Amino acid sequence: MNVKNIIGLIEKSFLVIIAFFTIAAMAQEVLQVISIRKVELKDLLLMFIYAEVLGMLAAFYASHRIPITIPLFIAMTALSRLIILQGKDGDPSILLYESGAIILIAGACWIISRIHTSDGPER
Repeated sequence: MNVKNIIGLIEKSFLVIIAFFTIAAMAQEVLQVISIRKVELKDLLLMFIYAEVLGMLAAFYASHRIPITIPLFIAMTALSRLIILQGKDGDPSILLYESGAIILIAGACWIISRIHTSDGPER
């Protein structure tokens, strides 16, 4: 067994661990929502982040690569969640920075999608 195979095995092992931890975290979140009997937007966004992480892992196992847009979508969702959690009492400049970061990431996703479609086969 060469070094490349060992590293690949370690990588896949960690991805399986990440999948189990993500499922466990999602189950904990669902149980918490059920126990307080109230669903809020911050809970839904957190569950969406968990779903995106699982989708990213599934994409890796399907194609042996992770599309760069998936982590970017996760980052935008996480920043949106931070904005929601900040509330009305937070520093307005932080809100501008977080919003600006979302716009920058969305722009990066758009550019990547345009580059990806222009590199593809012609129709």
